[in-house]
Amino acid sequence: MELNREQIAQRYEEICAEVQQLADESGYAVPKIVAVTKTHPLETILPIRELGIREVGENRVQEIMEKLPALEENFQIHLIGRLQSNKVKYIINHVCLIHSVDRLSLAQEIDRQAQKAGRRMPVLVQVSPAGEEQKGGIPPEETEAFLRQLAQLPGLDVRGLMAVMPKSEDEAYLSGLFADMRALFERLRDENIEGITMEELSMGMSGDYRLAVRHGATIIRVGSALFGPRDYSV
Repeated sequence: MELNREQIAQRYEEICAEVQQLADESGYAVPKIVAVTKTHPLETILPIRELGIREVGENRVQEIMEKLPALEENFQIHLIGRLQSNKVKYIINHVCLIHSVDRLSLAQEIDRQAQKAGRRMPVLVQVSPAGEEQKGGIPPEETEAFLRQLAQLPGLDVRGLMAVMPKSEDEAYLSGLFADMRALFERLRDENIEGITMEELSMGMSGDYRLAVRHGATIIRVGSALFGPRDYSV
């Protein structure tokens, strides 16, 4: 069941207050909150603009295209799910950031389509901190070499890293993975790789965003914590 506008507003207020407090305690900057709108209908999504939310995240290209006129008019759209190379052409002019670049063939197609469109496409490199192949992502130890390959593609504007953590009740284990991601981010930032701007660390979702904030995420991706349970039949 979709939550009503008042319930969503209350949840957003609570999330913002919690994130502010956690950031203050950890000494990191307050991260940007991207509202994950996948599977939610436009009648639920559009009112969140009144709350001050300007950036939304979608997983599937088909769903972005179905919602595009309304979403594009009201929000900046993040592509946060795995992306097939043959779908890049559909979203290259419509999303503000692709979070999930995890293979050279995809990066090359984004580069090709971006140059064709006359733009540099902002992207993040997806890292797999726990080695879960089904979620995609570059192994941490291969990330620097991958970044150096992407730096040669003029149609890409590489902004940082993204990670999806495993589902686990072990908070110490997850905290270690978040800490590892922050350490990798800082090391690569300090490398000052030419052509790479290491400024964004997108990690943390509804179930684990608190840990992500404590470990210096600059973007968190929040869906069910804001909108309630998702309809996975969509």
